[in-house]
Formats: sequence, structure tokens, C-alpha cells
Amino acid sequence: MLKKWFAIFKKDTLMDRAYRRSFLMFDIIREMFATARESLRNMEDSEIGIDIYNKDAEINRFEREVRRNVFNHLAVVGPARLPSGLVLVSIIIDIERIGDYTKNIVELAMNHPGKLHGAKYEEDLQRVEASVEDSIMRTKSCFESTDEASAFKLIEEYEWINPVCDESLMGLVKEEDKSIRPGDAVSLGLYFRCLKRINSHLRNISTSVVNPFDKIGFKPKKQ
Repeated sequence: MLKKWFAIFKKDTLMDRAYRRSFLMFDIIREMFATARESLRNMEDSEIGIDIYNKDAEINRFEREVRRNVFNHLAVVGPARLPSGLVLVSIIIDIERIGDYTKNIVELAMNHPGKLHGAKYEEDLQRVEASVEDSIMRTKSCFESTDEASAFKLIEEYEWINPVCDESLMGLVKEEDKSIRPGDAVSLGLYFRCLKRINSHLRNISTSVVNPFDKIGFKPKKQ
């Protein structure tokens, strides 16, 4: 479905500019996530390698720019192009929300003393982290190329992430591992929830490649 809108974007300067801004936003959230993960999980101090708040502000500026360009485009061409504008705005909102959750991870890292270890949940946590980071890169690729087959494969491949995050969070609530200190338990719970929400927004973007507008965010039917 996105391939149809991509052809429209390329014919209009404002829409094409808005579309390409989204690629830059993906690059920013990938850098933000990698930095946040490194700080929370591998560093003893609360030093952050980049100005995460400046990066978040940059994403917000791009989001506002995309909205303006889409609005101005629709004001000129009329409602005939409304679906393409709505698709792009929907995707931009998901990217912006990923930036917000990544900023939350940084704030967690800044307040958690030392490295955060997953204890009983460490193996699952490492799998989720690696998969989310991989998904950010592959989602951008699917979105940029409008490759429906790759998007569908990505959605199926990482369908397990959200259930694992939920199970781990509930395990922390139930105190299944008594060796975990309260501060670590809270931090792990928040981290799992952020990872789940980031993955959910990535899935929304992937579904936009294969689904019509009204079904963005819903699992596509098997091809």
C-alpha cells in the first residue's frame, strides 16, 4: 500500500521533503536507542555520549515540519491526496513516540546506580534488546524501499517480543526472582515496558507498508 503513496510523494516537492525527513528521524532514534542501551546496561556512571534532549527536540522539530508540509500540500491539492497525507503523519507520530520512549530509557540510566543486570531475565532481555535494535534498522529499510515482503517478514519474525516483555514484567511484579533488589526490579520493569512500546510503534510503521490506512497497526493477513 505504501508503494502507491510513495509514487505520489515523489511527484510533489512538499510531500517528498516530508517523506525524506522521516528517514532522518529514523537515523536519530537509532542513535538514541543505541546510546540509551549502552548507558543503562554497560556503564557504571550516568554519562551519556550524546545530548539526548537535543536529539529529542530535533525529532520534534522534524515532526512539526512534516505536519506543516503535509497540511500545505493538502491545502493546495485538496482532499484527493488526503489518504497519503494521513499515512505519513501517522508514521511520523510513531517515530516521535519511539524517541520519547528512548528518552525515558536515558532518564532511567541517569538515575539507576551502576549497570542494570537482568538477573533471571537477562537472557530474554538481551534477545529483546538486540531484536529491537535490529528492527529499527530493518523497519527504516522496509519503509524507505516500500518492500512489502520484507515488512511482512519483519512483522512475523518479531511477533514474540511483546509477549516476552509482558511475561518478564509480570514475573517482576510477582517477585519470581527474590535476589533482585527493589530498585533493579523497578528499573527492569520500566525498561521492559519501554522496549515493548518501541517495538509496538515499529510494528505500526511496518504495517503501513502492507496495510491500507484503516488497518495500520493491525497484523496483516498472511500473503
